[in-house]
Amino acid sequence: MASPATGRTSEARRAALTRRIRLLVAATIAYNVVEAVVAITAGAAASSTALIGFGLDSVIEVSSAAAVAWQFSARDAALRQSRERRALRIIAVSFFALAAYVSFDAVRSLLGAGEAEPSLPGIVLAALSVVIMPVLSLTQRRAGRELASASAVADSKQTLLCSYLSAALLAGLLANALLGWAWADPLVALLIAGVAVKEGREAWRGDACCAPVGIGLAAAGETESEECGCGPGCSCCGED
Repeated sequence: MASPATGRTSEARRAALTRRIRLLVAATIAYNVVEAVVAITAGAAASSTALIGFGLDSVIEVSSAAAVAWQFSARDAALRQSRERRALRIIAVSFFALAAYVSFDAVRSLLGAGEAEPSLPGIVLAALSVVIMPVLSLTQRRAGRELASASAVADSKQTLLCSYLSAALLAGLLANALLGWAWADPLVALLIAGVAVKEGREAWRGDACCAPVGIGLAAAGETESEECGCGPGCSCCGED
């Protein structure tokens, strides 16, 4: 069970968690840059709006990770905390932008805007993302919860959402390649858009569970819980 960053957490542990989040965010940005280039290139070659949309999602994911990287680039803990709200707003906007694009692209596909050709590079990329992205998300979420960083946790949710989109893309590409079911991918994409809106709303409000005292708890009008320093009923004190 992770212990959140309260006064009982040592400064050395906080520094180690901060370094870990910096490395995880850097890895997420690097992977998503490669993912975006490959997906957009493969999508253009196969006339696949789903693959191109997936590549653009990777660009949005980079903006979310960059917001957290900017926050944690500050050496001073007080400055990092002061950047928390702004980072959360950037992450929320990226969720909303992702939901808007995925919804638009899914509706276009369902209305018969065009059928994509099978794409082996797209299938390989989606399969790799299904494996890699959940690992990055889980590791960052655990570190963010222990450090009590709402922005790090929100960004980990963005990464997890990317893995859901990867799974939906993989299912759609396989269904198109093997069964000719061109309608499968846009239907799943609409479900993912709904999840993106939900996560975006939570990030915009500030997660009272994992936000540092003075941000999330103050926004929710709650006092610090004796057990873990989070608001009552939060999940950051529980096991993953």
